[in-house]
Amino acid sequence: MSLLALRDVHVRFNTAAGVVRAVSGVSLDLAKGETLGLVGESGCGKSTLGKAIMKLVPVAGGEILVEGVDIAPLDRRQLTDMRRKVQMIFQDPYGSLNPRSTVGRSVAQPMVLAGWTAEATAERVETLLRWVGLPTDAKQRFPHEFSGGQRQRIGIARALALSPKLIICDEPVSALDVSVRAQVINLLEDLKGEFGVSYLFISHDLSVVEHIADRVAVMYLGTLAEVGGRDQIWRSPQHPYTKALLAAAPVANPKLARSRQRTVLQGELPSPLDPPAGCPFHSRCPIAQDRCRAEKPVLRPVGGGALAACHFV
Repeated sequence: MSLLALRDVHVRFNTAAGVVRAVSGVSLDLAKGETLGLVGESGCGKSTLGKAIMKLVPVAGGEILVEGVDIAPLDRRQLTDMRRKVQMIFQDPYGSLNPRSTVGRSVAQPMVLAGWTAEATAERVETLLRWVGLPTDAKQRFPHEFSGGQRQRIGIARALALSPKLIICDEPVSALDVSVRAQVINLLEDLKGEFGVSYLFISHDLSVVEHIADRVAVMYLGTLAEVGGRDQIWRSPQHPYTKALLAAAPVANPKLARSRQRTVLQGELPSPLDPPAGCPFHSRCPIAQDRCRAEKPVLRPVGGGALAACHFV
């Protein structure tokens, strides 16, 4: 049984301009101990999907199963129990912390809500701060006294408070300097090895995802374009959109860079208020044909365990 299973998930928002189809029919599985990278351009729906899993935004259709249990009908108490298993690290480490609360109080909040004793909570806070590489006196200080990388470590400590099985990492290093980014990624990998936690790692930075992910799912305009193992996606991408993303990403290996087929995206990302008919990518695809404009492709096996939603793979 998958730790997390998404079955035909839809998320829509009613706006003055119309209905925004933020997520349209996404199905995914995430296994225990796995890191699944979720990548795509800004506005593709990946962060919205992460928030839907946490039930921070409503789901218009489909199922989100955590250890086989659908989260949709859960009441407040049951949802609290679910969130002990699933936690989230947000993109903005400062915005996710209360500037008026000490670090110790912020990290302690999940244990307090779970009914831990004051003694057990204080001991756990010190342990968490030590795990993420912060001094124990950090608990007495306020978020503004720390750097961006240190604040993200505080966020990680809080996410680990109740020993979750899954952590949704929503662009956790995008606001950090390159050197600090590497430190936080290494910390996440170390914690994964030590505690067996799984990650849904959301990012637009393919170099970061390549470093941390076991498998990769590529989103475009609320749908999945391709899903496969990390090495297969990087060495043999199948969907034209995946090829374009990889072609635009920096590569340290010149030989690999030369071997990649150059695929350039044309135009802008269409509006989720009015997505194209047929294949959502056809308006920017270099190999689009009449069939693409009329018929929406489905994810199908393309070899090696990978899936791609393209008529002409």
